[in-house]
Amino acid sequence: MTYSGAARVGGPADVRELPELTISKLAVGPMDNNAYLLRCRRTGEAVLIDAAAEADRILELIGQDGLTRAITTHRHPDHWGALAEVVGTTGARTVAHPHDADDLPVSVDEPVEHGSRIPVGESELQVIHLRGHTPGSIALRCDDSGGRTHLFTGDSLFPGGVGKTAGPADFRSLITDVEERVFNVLGDDTWVYPGHGKDTTLGAERASLPEWHARGW
Repeated sequence: MTYSGAARVGGPADVRELPELTISKLAVGPMDNNAYLLRCRRTGEAVLIDAAAEADRILELIGQDGLTRAITTHRHPDHWGALAEVVGTTGARTVAHPHDADDLPVSVDEPVEHGSRIPVGESELQVIHLRGHTPGSIALRCDDSGGRTHLFTGDSLFPGGVGKTAGPADFRSLITDVEERVFNVLGDDTWVYPGHGKDTTLGAERASLPEWHARGW
C-alpha cells in the first residue's frame, strides 16, 4: 500500500513503513484529529501520539502488541479525549511537556522538555518545544536510516501556516520557534504529520514563511 497522508474519519489507518518504524495515521473524532501509532519493527515497542478521540478505534489499532507510551502534543481537549481510556486499558506511560501537564485528564509519568529523547524500541523521538499555540506545545522529530526526517507537529504547524494563537505575542512566539527550531534546522524533504488533516513537507511550506509573518496568523 502507498502512504498518502490523507486519512479520513471512520476510515482505515494510513500506514507507512519506514526502515525502523511503522507509522499508522488514524483520523478520529468530530474535529478530524490525527492519532499516530509508531511501532518499532525490530522490538515491537510502540508509542501513540495524541489519543485524541474514539478510544475503541485507537485500541483496535494498537491491538494485542500493546503500547509503551502515550505522548500528548498539547493540552487542548480534542487531542486527549481518549487518553484516560487508552492509558487505563494498555498501562502505557504518559508523556507531555510540564507546561501543559496539569490540564490533561491523567498524571504525566514522563515530563519532557526541548531536546528530550523518547525511545521507540530501537528508534527515538526528539522533542521540539514550539511555544505559542499553548505554552507546552511540542513537536516530535524522528530521523530514519534512509536519511529522511519525520516531524509530528500537533497543532503548531499545518499545510498553509502555523497553528492558531490567542494573540500577537503568542503568534510571534510560535512563528519564531517554528522558523528557528524547524525550518532553519531541517531540510525540505522533512515530512510533516500535523494534528489535523493532510500531511505536508517543509519544502512545500518554506516559501510561504514571509506571507505567514505578514498576515500575522
